Amino acid sequence: MLTTASTADRLRVAVGRLARKLRQQSLGGLTPSQASVLSTLERHGPMAMSQVADHESISKPSATGIVGRLVAKGLVSRSPDGGDKRSFIVEISPSGRELIDLRRRERTAYLARRIDSLSETDHQALERAIELFENMIEEP
Repeated sequence: MLTTASTADRLRVAVGRLARKLRQQSLGGLTPSQASVLSTLERHGPMAMSQVADHESISKPSATGIVGRLVAKGLVSRSPDGGDKRSFIVEISPSGRELIDLRRRERTAYLARRIDSLSETDHQALERAIELFENMIEEP
């Protein structure tokens, strides 16, 4: 018997698995933590190391280590904070933006290949399900 709770549980699990599968498709040679920090910088812009730590819910030393590895890869730049000489401002570099764009294209291509394997009826059903998801997200 279908219940709201069982449908919600199946949806939660399916969305979680899809998200994990998409993350696995293209890390671009980055660890999940590095990819997350890079995405945070792309989404929120330049910020202090303490803000990176806050956004990622990690310690400042962990954020410093992750950012250091991203700097070494040329994906992030670090410059002194004008207001506090002990602090640094970090921001995504052009190479970092290119990598983010590449990762997005690869994940979209993965999904497109999977969608191409569906029947026309299932493709239409998926389109309708996406509309429902979008409506659920927009509602308070």
